[in-house]
Amino acid sequence: MQVRELMSRDVVTIGPAESCLDAVVRMQRARARHLPVVNREGLLVGIITDRDLRHHLFTPRMFQALGSTLVDVLLDRVHVAEIMSTDLVTTAPDASLTDAAATMRKEKVGSLPVLENGRVVGILTETDVLRHIVRADAACAPECAEIIVSFP
Repeated sequence: MQVRELMSRDVVTIGPAESCLDAVVRMQRARARHLPVVNREGLLVGIITDRDLRHHLFTPRMFQALGSTLVDVLLDRVHVAEIMSTDLVTTAPDASLTDAAATMRKEKVGSLPVLENGRVVGILTETDVLRHIVRADAACAPECAEIIVSFP
């Protein structure tokens, strides 16, 4: 199976000059945890994740101390480019799903932007891969659930 068969094609992206508050809002609206960052030419220049936002910008303790309004003000003043990851791991639409999943595991990433000619045409997430595994092995689902429940 190829990545193109499983990737999400409706990719929500963000620009590097946009605020982290914009990133949070887009993630919430799209129910996404990863946003590819694209420049004005539409080329991938980074990725920002919910983990990046939590790690770089706020902790639960800070959120409680400051309150949501002040956190929103802070998020609005920090640009995506300041915290996005630029050491990108990507894949191509014609890559095999097995290779893409192995890359995700090896590189410890939760998603792979899918590129054609440097432009984002999709995104493959760990959720996409797990959903495929569950569908492909639906006959195993009851047995798998029983095994999981039996763990202490």
